[in-house]
Amino acid sequence: MKIVVVDDDKEIVELLSIYIHNEGYEVIKAYNGKEALTKIATNPDIDLMILDIMMPEMDGMHVVKELRKESQIPIIMLTAKITDMDKIQGLIAGADDYVTKPFNPLEVMARVKSLLRRSNFKVTSDEPDVLEIGPLIIKKDSHEVITSQQKEIQLTALEFGILYLLASHPNRVFSADEIFERVWQQESLVSAKTVMVHVSHLRDKIEEATAGEKVIQTVWGVGYKIEAR
Repeated sequence: MKIVVVDDDKEIVELLSIYIHNEGYEVIKAYNGKEALTKIATNPDIDLMILDIMMPEMDGMHVVKELRKESQIPIIMLTAKITDMDKIQGLIAGADDYVTKPFNPLEVMARVKSLLRRSNFKVTSDEPDVLEIGPLIIKKDSHEVITSQQKEIQLTALEFGILYLLASHPNRVFSADEIFERVWQQESLVSAKTVMVHVSHLRDKIEEATAGEKVIQTVWGVGYKIEAR
């Protein structure tokens, strides 16, 4: 697997590269936003990106927005900012996860492994490969979501994980914490905000593709569900 590390601080790039190599992954290095997009364009088989927010040439937020026009690869943002709003802005831009500087490299690698698992999970014997619920056909093995009108919906790995979890348990309400633990496969003190942003993105994509169908329901004060139809 190939992982791109993007940061204008070369010491951080080298530090993360050591840990990534030790896990058996290939590292591609970039030191500003424009270089990052060039590396992505010339390496179409990249599996994940670790991306700093504050960089010269082009900042991380703009990189994510440009990348999301064509690619759904998992993105972990590195941020020196510590407010919830700064983190939420990164998720709104299209990032999958974030780590606040200064960070423990082992925490970064735990998040890398979690996202790669979500991107590459396989069908198990007790989980259906294809789900049909409302206007959606969800294919777990290929990570495809298409509408009843045969329109494909492009989702990130985490968005797909949330949709499959809710669709495979119709009428069951999942709290934000439950969704985070099952889909991200880790614990977090800010899981509710993170899940909220990803569910919002997921809803927007579904509604755009289905002429406004409200597939995911919010149960206020409890969580989210998809009703059986």
